[in-house]
Amino acid sequence: MKDLKLIREEIDEIDRQMVALYEERMRRTTEVARYKLSVGMPVLDKVREQEKLKAVKACAEEKENGYDIGELFGQIMTMSRKRQYHLMNAQGQGQSQGFSQVGSLPFSTHKVVYQGVEGAYSQQAMKAYFGEGVDSFHVDTWRDAMEAIQSHKADYAVLPIENSSAGIVGENFDLLVEYGAYIVAEQTIKAEHALLALPGAGLGDIRRVYSHPQALMQSVDFLDAHPEWERISVKNTAGAAKKILEDGKKYQAAIASPVTADIYGLEILRRNINYSDENSTRFIIVSGEKICLDTADRISICFEASHESGALYHVLSHLIFNHMNMVKIESRPIKDKSFEYRFFVDLEGNLKDGAVQNALRGVEDEALYLKVLGNY
Repeated sequence: MKDLKLIREEIDEIDRQMVALYEERMRRTTEVARYKLSVGMPVLDKVREQEKLKAVKACAEEKENGYDIGELFGQIMTMSRKRQYHLMNAQGQGQSQGFSQVGSLPFSTHKVVYQGVEGAYSQQAMKAYFGEGVDSFHVDTWRDAMEAIQSHKADYAVLPIENSSAGIVGENFDLLVEYGAYIVAEQTIKAEHALLALPGAGLGDIRRVYSHPQALMQSVDFLDAHPEWERISVKNTAGAAKKILEDGKKYQAAIASPVTADIYGLEILRRNINYSDENSTRFIIVSGEKICLDTADRISICFEASHESGALYHVLSHLIFNHMNMVKIESRPIKDKSFEYRFFVDLEGNLKDGAVQNALRGVEDEALYLKVLGNY
Protein backbone atom coordinates (compact mmCIF):
# COMPACT_ATOMS: atom_id res chain seq x y z
CA MET A 1 0.00 0.00 0.00
CA LYS A 2 1.29 3.46 -0.95
CA ASP A 3 2.07 6.04 1.69
CA LEU A 4 -0.71 8.67 2.04
CA LYS A 5 1.77 11.52 1.61
CA LEU A 6 2.96 10.05 -1.71
CA ILE A 7 -0.62 9.57 -2.96
CA ARG A 8 -1.42 13.20 -2.16
CA GLU A 9 1.71 14.38 -3.99
CA GLU A 10 0.62 12.42 -7.06
CA ILE A 11 -2.88 13.99 -6.86
CA ASP A 12 -1.29 17.44 -6.60
CA GLU A 13 0.70 16.77 -9.78
CA ILE A 14 -2.44 15.60 -11.61
CA ASP A 15 -4.27 18.73 -10.44
CA ARG A 16 -1.48 20.94 -11.82
CA GLN A 17 -1.82 19.21 -15.16
CA MET A 18 -5.60 19.65 -15.08
CA VAL A 19 -5.23 23.38 -14.36
CA ALA A 20 -2.83 23.78 -17.27
CA LEU A 21 -5.18 21.88 -19.59
CA TYR A 22 -8.17 23.91 -18.39
CA GLU A 23 -6.37 27.18 -19.14
CA GLU A 24 -5.39 25.86 -22.56
CA ARG A 25 -9.02 24.91 -23.23
CA MET A 26 -10.19 28.38 -22.23
CA ARG A 27 -7.74 29.94 -24.67
CA ARG A 28 -9.38 27.85 -27.39
CA THR A 29 -12.75 29.01 -26.08
CA THR A 30 -11.69 32.61 -26.71
CA GLU A 31 -10.80 31.70 -30.28
CA VAL A 32 -14.22 30.07 -30.70
CA ALA A 33 -15.91 33.20 -29.33
CA ARG A 34 -14.04 35.46 -31.74
CA TYR A 35 -15.03 33.27 -34.66
CA LYS A 36 -18.69 33.24 -33.60
CA LEU A 37 -18.61 37.02 -33.24
CA SER A 38 -17.20 37.41 -36.75
CA VAL A 39 -19.93 35.30 -38.39
CA GLY A 40 -22.83 36.10 -36.06
CA MET A 41 -23.22 32.61 -34.61
CA PRO A 42 -25.05 32.11 -31.27
CA VAL A 43 -22.98 31.10 -28.26
CA LEU A 44 -25.15 28.19 -27.19
CA ASP A 45 -25.30 25.16 -29.49
CA LYS A 46 -27.27 22.56 -27.55
CA VAL A 47 -26.94 19.85 -30.20
CA ARG A 48 -23.14 20.24 -30.23
CA GLU A 49 -23.01 20.16 -26.42
CA GLN A 50 -25.09 16.99 -26.17
CA GLU A 51 -22.93 15.27 -28.78
CA LYS A 52 -19.80 16.35 -26.91
CA LEU A 53 -21.07 15.11 -23.54
CA LYS A 54 -22.00 11.76 -25.06
CA ALA A 55 -18.53 11.45 -26.60
CA VAL A 56 -16.56 12.27 -23.42
CA LYS A 57 -18.66 9.91 -21.31
CA ALA A 58 -17.90 7.15 -23.80
CA CYS A 59 -14.17 7.77 -23.26
CA ALA A 60 -14.36 6.58 -19.65
CA GLU A 61 -12.44 3.33 -19.16
CA GLU A 62 -14.51 2.55 -16.08
CA LYS A 63 -18.21 2.83 -16.91
CA GLU A 64 -19.19 4.00 -13.41
CA ASN A 65 -17.16 7.17 -14.09
CA GLY A 66 -19.23 8.06 -17.14
CA TYR A 67 -21.86 10.06 -15.23
CA ASP A 68 -19.25 11.99 -13.23
CA ILE A 69 -17.29 12.81 -16.38
CA GLY A 70 -20.49 14.09 -17.98
CA GLU A 71 -21.08 16.34 -14.96
CA LEU A 72 -17.50 17.62 -15.05
CA PHE A 73 -17.56 18.46 -18.76
CA GLY A 74 -21.04 19.96 -18.43
CA GLN A 75 -19.58 22.44 -15.93
CA ILE A 76 -16.57 23.12 -18.14
CA MET A 77 -18.82 23.89 -21.12
CA THR A 78 -20.99 26.14 -18.96
CA MET A 79 -17.90 28.11 -17.92
CA SER A 80 -16.80 28.22 -21.53
CA ARG A 81 -20.12 29.80 -22.57
CA LYS A 82 -19.84 32.38 -19.82
CA ARG A 83 -16.36 33.31 -21.06
CA GLN A 84 -17.77 33.74 -24.56
CA TYR A 85 -20.62 35.96 -23.29
CA HIS A 86 -18.09 38.09 -21.44
CA LEU A 87 -16.04 38.57 -24.60
CA MET A 88 -19.14 39.48 -26.63
CA ASN A 89 -20.04 42.11 -24.06
CA ALA A 90 -16.49 43.49 -24.12
CA GLN A 91 -16.81 43.80 -27.90
CA GLY A 92 -19.85 46.05 -27.48
CA GLN A 93 -22.46 43.42 -28.20
CA GLY A 94 -24.18 43.73 -24.81
CA GLN A 95 -27.97 43.78 -24.51
CA SER A 96 -29.99 46.51 -22.81
CA GLN A 97 -33.15 44.35 -23.02
CA GLY A 98 -34.88 47.17 -24.91
CA PHE A 99 -35.43 49.49 -21.93
CA SER A 100 -35.23 53.26 -22.32
CA GLN A 101 -33.23 54.77 -19.47
CA VAL A 102 -34.42 58.17 -18.26
CA GLY A 103 -33.26 60.70 -15.70
CA SER A 104 -36.72 60.90 -14.13
CA LEU A 105 -40.02 59.14 -14.70
CA PRO A 106 -42.59 61.13 -16.72
CA PHE A 107 -45.08 62.05 -13.99
CA SER A 108 -46.09 65.54 -15.18
CA THR A 109 -49.28 64.29 -16.83
CA HIS A 110 -50.36 60.92 -15.54
CA LYS A 111 -53.29 59.00 -14.15
CA VAL A 112 -52.83 56.27 -11.55
CA VAL A 113 -55.07 53.31 -10.80
CA TYR A 114 -55.19 51.30 -7.57
CA GLN A 115 -57.24 48.33 -6.42
CA GLY A 116 -59.72 48.75 -3.60
CA VAL A 117 -61.76 51.62 -2.21
CA GLU A 118 -60.82 54.86 -0.53
CA GLY A 119 -58.53 54.18 2.42
CA ALA A 120 -56.99 51.00 0.98
CA TYR A 121 -53.32 50.38 1.64
CA SER A 122 -52.81 50.56 -2.13
CA GLN A 123 -54.15 54.11 -2.06
CA GLN A 124 -51.84 54.97 0.82
CA ALA A 125 -48.87 53.58 -1.12
CA MET A 126 -49.93 55.58 -4.18
CA LYS A 127 -50.11 58.84 -2.21
CA ALA A 128 -46.78 58.13 -0.52
CA TYR A 129 -45.11 57.77 -3.92
CA PHE A 130 -46.99 60.20 -6.17
CA GLY A 131 -48.16 62.76 -3.59
CA GLU A 132 -51.57 63.76 -2.23
CA GLY A 133 -52.69 65.55 -5.38
CA VAL A 134 -52.31 62.56 -7.68
CA ASP A 135 -54.96 62.09 -10.38
CA SER A 136 -56.26 58.61 -9.60
CA PHE A 137 -59.16 56.18 -9.70
CA HIS A 138 -59.80 52.78 -8.15
CA VAL A 139 -60.98 49.41 -9.48
CA ASP A 140 -62.30 46.21 -7.94
CA THR A 141 -59.50 43.77 -8.75
CA TRP A 142 -55.80 43.66 -9.53
CA ARG A 143 -56.65 42.32 -12.98
CA ASP A 144 -58.86 45.38 -13.54
CA ALA A 145 -55.87 47.57 -12.71
CA MET A 146 -53.75 45.78 -15.31
CA GLU A 147 -56.55 46.10 -17.85
CA ALA A 148 -56.57 49.86 -17.21
CA ILE A 149 -52.84 49.99 -17.99
CA GLN A 150 -53.24 47.91 -21.15
CA SER A 151 -56.14 50.02 -22.44
CA HIS A 152 -54.25 53.28 -21.62
CA LYS A 153 -56.96 54.43 -19.21
CA ALA A 154 -54.17 54.71 -16.64
CA ASP A 155 -50.47 55.45 -16.98
CA TYR A 156 -49.45 53.65 -13.79
CA ALA A 157 -50.91 51.02 -11.48
CA VAL A 158 -50.09 50.41 -7.82
CA LEU A 159 -50.07 46.74 -6.84
CA PRO A 160 -49.05 44.90 -3.65
CA ILE A 161 -46.36 42.33 -4.39
CA GLU A 162 -45.01 41.16 -1.04
CA ASN A 163 -45.77 41.34 2.67
CA SER A 164 -43.03 40.95 5.27
CA SER A 165 -45.02 38.39 7.26
CA ALA A 166 -47.56 36.88 4.84
CA GLY A 167 -45.23 36.47 1.85
CA ILE A 168 -45.78 37.16 -1.84
CA VAL A 169 -48.98 38.16 -3.63
CA GLY A 170 -48.66 35.39 -6.19
CA GLU A 171 -51.47 36.53 -8.47
CA ASN A 172 -49.72 39.82 -9.19
CA PHE A 173 -46.53 38.03 -10.25
CA ASP A 174 -48.62 36.11 -12.78
CA LEU A 175 -50.39 39.26 -14.00
CA LEU A 176 -47.05 40.98 -14.72
CA VAL A 177 -46.22 38.19 -17.15
CA GLU A 178 -49.70 37.91 -18.63
CA TYR A 179 -50.12 41.62 -19.37
CA GLY A 180 -46.56 42.42 -20.39
CA ALA A 181 -46.27 45.30 -17.92
CA TYR A 182 -43.08 46.60 -16.30
CA ILE A 183 -42.09 47.64 -12.78
CA VAL A 184 -40.78 51.20 -12.73
CA ALA A 185 -40.67 51.86 -8.97
CA GLU A 186 -41.59 50.47 -5.56
CA GLN A 187 -43.06 51.82 -2.34
CA THR A 188 -43.14 50.15 1.07
CA ILE A 189 -45.96 50.89 3.51
CA LYS A 190 -46.06 49.81 7.15
CA ALA A 191 -49.25 47.87 7.76
CA GLU A 192 -51.01 48.89 10.97
CA HIS A 193 -54.18 46.86 11.45
CA ALA A 194 -56.95 48.00 13.77
CA LEU A 195 -60.30 46.48 14.72
CA LEU A 196 -63.04 48.86 13.56
CA ALA A 197 -66.76 48.83 14.37
CA LEU A 198 -69.82 51.08 14.37
CA PRO A 199 -69.89 53.92 16.89
CA GLY A 200 -71.10 52.61 20.25
CA ALA A 201 -70.13 49.01 19.63
CA GLY A 202 -67.82 47.19 22.04
CA LEU A 203 -65.74 44.04 21.90
CA GLY A 204 -68.54 42.14 23.61
CA ASP A 205 -70.89 42.93 20.70
CA ILE A 206 -68.67 41.51 17.98
CA ARG A 207 -69.55 38.15 16.41
CA ARG A 208 -68.23 38.54 12.86
CA VAL A 209 -64.99 40.06 11.48
CA TYR A 210 -64.31 41.01 7.84
CA SER A 211 -60.96 41.68 6.18
CA HIS A 212 -58.56 40.70 3.44
CA PRO A 213 -57.17 37.15 3.93
CA GLN A 214 -53.65 38.44 4.57
CA ALA A 215 -54.85 40.93 7.19
CA LEU A 216 -56.77 38.14 8.92
CA MET A 217 -53.64 35.99 8.89
CA GLN A 218 -51.47 38.85 10.16
CA SER A 219 -53.90 39.38 13.06
CA VAL A 220 -54.25 35.71 13.95
CA ASP A 221 -52.89 36.02 17.51
CA PHE A 222 -55.50 38.64 18.38
CA LEU A 223 -58.30 36.73 16.63
CA ASP A 224 -57.39 33.44 18.31
CA ALA A 225 -58.11 35.11 21.62
CA HIS A 226 -61.73 35.43 20.39
CA PRO A 227 -62.50 31.98 18.93
CA GLU A 228 -66.22 32.71 18.92
CA TRP A 229 -65.81 35.35 16.18
CA GLU A 230 -66.53 34.30 12.61
CA ARG A 231 -63.79 35.37 10.19
CA ILE A 232 -64.87 36.33 6.65
CA SER A 233 -62.49 37.18 3.79
CA VAL A 234 -63.18 40.10 1.45
CA LYS A 235 -61.24 41.72 -1.41
CA ASN A 236 -59.45 44.35 0.67
CA THR A 237 -59.26 45.88 4.13
CA ALA A 238 -60.80 49.25 3.24
CA GLY A 239 -63.69 47.44 1.55
CA ALA A 240 -64.27 45.61 4.81
CA ALA A 241 -64.52 48.92 6.68
CA LYS A 242 -66.93 50.29 4.08
CA LYS A 243 -69.11 47.18 4.45
CA ILE A 244 -69.37 47.66 8.21
CA LEU A 245 -70.72 51.17 7.66
CA GLU A 246 -73.12 50.14 4.89
CA ASP A 247 -74.49 47.09 6.74
CA GLY A 248 -75.01 49.04 9.95
CA LYS A 249 -74.80 45.96 12.21
CA LYS A 250 -73.24 46.35 15.65
CA TYR A 251 -72.03 42.77 15.79
CA GLN A 252 -69.83 43.20 12.70
CA ALA A 253 -66.25 44.52 12.70
CA ALA A 254 -63.47 45.04 10.19
CA ILE A 255 -59.71 44.74 10.34
CA ALA A 256 -58.33 47.69 8.42
CA SER A 257 -56.00 50.67 8.59
CA PRO A 258 -56.85 53.30 11.25
CA VAL A 259 -57.08 55.78 8.34
CA THR A 260 -60.30 54.10 7.21
CA ALA A 261 -61.93 54.75 10.60
CA ASP A 262 -61.99 58.48 9.83
CA ILE A 263 -63.06 57.93 6.22
CA TYR A 264 -66.06 55.75 7.10
CA GLY A 265 -66.94 57.14 10.51
CA LEU A 266 -66.06 54.01 12.49
CA GLU A 267 -64.65 53.57 15.96
CA ILE A 268 -61.31 51.91 16.68
CA LEU A 269 -61.87 49.13 19.22
CA ARG A 270 -58.24 47.93 19.24
CA ARG A 271 -55.08 49.29 17.58
CA ASN A 272 -52.02 47.39 16.38
CA ILE A 273 -53.62 43.96 16.37
CA ASN A 274 -51.24 42.56 13.75
CA TYR A 275 -48.72 40.29 15.46
CA SER A 276 -45.57 42.00 14.11
CA ASP A 277 -44.64 45.62 14.72
CA GLU A 278 -42.42 45.40 11.65
CA ASN A 279 -45.23 44.20 9.36
CA SER A 280 -44.99 46.06 6.05
CA THR A 281 -46.16 45.62 2.48
CA ARG A 282 -44.08 46.26 -0.61
CA PHE A 283 -46.00 47.79 -3.51
CA ILE A 284 -44.82 48.05 -7.10
CA ILE A 285 -45.53 50.91 -9.50
CA VAL A 286 -46.34 49.36 -12.87
CA SER A 287 -46.29 50.89 -16.36
CA GLY A 288 -47.02 49.66 -19.83
CA GLU A 289 -43.88 51.46 -21.03
CA LYS A 290 -40.47 49.79 -21.07
CA ILE A 291 -38.65 52.52 -19.15
CA CYS A 292 -36.35 52.70 -16.14
CA LEU A 293 -34.35 55.26 -14.22
CA ASP A 294 -30.68 55.46 -15.13
CA THR A 295 -29.93 55.27 -11.37
CA ALA A 296 -32.02 52.11 -10.83
CA ASP A 297 -30.37 49.45 -8.65
CA ARG A 298 -32.86 46.57 -8.50
CA ILE A 299 -33.80 44.25 -11.35
CA SER A 300 -36.76 41.86 -11.44
CA ILE A 301 -36.77 39.01 -13.94
CA CYS A 302 -38.81 35.89 -14.57
CA PHE A 303 -37.81 32.80 -16.51
CA GLU A 304 -38.78 29.23 -17.25
CA ALA A 305 -36.20 26.45 -17.11
CA SER A 306 -36.41 23.13 -18.92
CA HIS A 307 -37.95 20.33 -16.85
CA GLU A 308 -34.75 18.34 -16.39
CA SER A 309 -32.04 17.74 -13.82
CA GLY A 310 -29.69 20.69 -13.28
CA ALA A 311 -31.61 23.13 -15.50
CA LEU A 312 -32.28 25.66 -12.74
CA TYR A 313 -28.68 25.47 -11.53
CA HIS A 314 -27.31 26.17 -15.01
CA VAL A 315 -29.56 29.23 -15.37
CA LEU A 316 -28.63 30.66 -11.96
CA SER A 317 -24.93 29.93 -12.49
CA HIS A 318 -24.77 32.90 -14.87
CA LEU A 319 -25.71 35.17 -11.98
CA ILE A 320 -23.05 33.61 -9.77
CA PHE A 321 -20.33 33.88 -12.41
CA ASN A 322 -21.07 37.58 -12.91
CA HIS A 323 -21.04 38.24 -9.15
CA MET A 324 -24.66 39.37 -9.06
CA ASN A 325 -26.43 39.45 -5.72
CA MET A 326 -29.76 37.61 -5.84
CA VAL A 327 -32.08 39.32 -3.36
CA LYS A 328 -34.89 36.75 -3.63
CA ILE A 329 -36.32 33.95 -5.72
CA GLU A 330 -39.91 32.75 -5.92
CA SER A 331 -41.62 30.11 -8.03
CA ARG A 332 -45.14 30.03 -9.44
CA PRO A 333 -46.87 27.11 -11.20
CA ILE A 334 -47.26 27.57 -14.94
CA LYS A 335 -50.86 27.43 -16.09
CA ASP A 336 -51.73 24.30 -18.12
CA LYS A 337 -48.34 22.71 -17.34
CA SER A 338 -48.58 20.22 -14.50
CA PHE A 339 -45.79 20.52 -11.94
CA GLU A 340 -43.78 22.98 -14.04
CA TYR A 341 -42.84 26.36 -12.62
CA ARG A 342 -41.93 29.90 -13.60
CA PHE A 343 -39.25 31.52 -11.46
CA PHE A 344 -39.21 35.15 -10.33
CA VAL A 345 -35.87 36.60 -9.23
CA ASP A 346 -34.85 39.98 -7.83
CA LEU A 347 -31.26 41.09 -8.37
CA GLU A 348 -29.12 44.06 -7.46
CA GLY A 349 -27.84 45.99 -10.46
CA ASN A 350 -28.54 48.28 -13.40
CA LEU A 351 -29.25 47.16 -16.98
CA LYS A 352 -26.44 49.34 -18.35
CA ASP A 353 -23.84 47.43 -16.29
CA GLY A 354 -21.67 45.05 -18.31
CA ALA A 355 -21.90 42.25 -15.73
CA VAL A 356 -25.70 42.50 -15.74
CA GLN A 357 -25.89 42.35 -19.52
CA ASN A 358 -23.49 39.42 -19.53
CA ALA A 359 -25.55 37.53 -16.94
CA LEU A 360 -28.89 38.17 -18.64
CA ARG A 361 -27.54 37.11 -22.02
CA GLY A 362 -26.47 33.81 -20.45
CA VAL A 363 -29.79 33.32 -18.68
CA GLU A 364 -31.69 34.09 -21.87
CA ASP A 365 -29.76 31.49 -23.86
CA GLU A 366 -29.98 28.89 -21.09
CA ALA A 367 -33.67 29.31 -20.17
CA LEU A 368 -36.73 28.44 -22.21
CA TYR A 369 -38.11 31.94 -21.62
CA LEU A 370 -36.82 35.13 -20.03
CA LYS A 371 -38.52 38.43 -19.33
CA VAL A 372 -37.03 41.42 -17.56
CA LEU A 373 -39.91 42.75 -15.46
CA GLY A 374 -38.21 46.02 -14.62
CA ASN A 375 -35.20 47.93 -13.38
CA TYR A 376 -36.12 50.35 -10.62
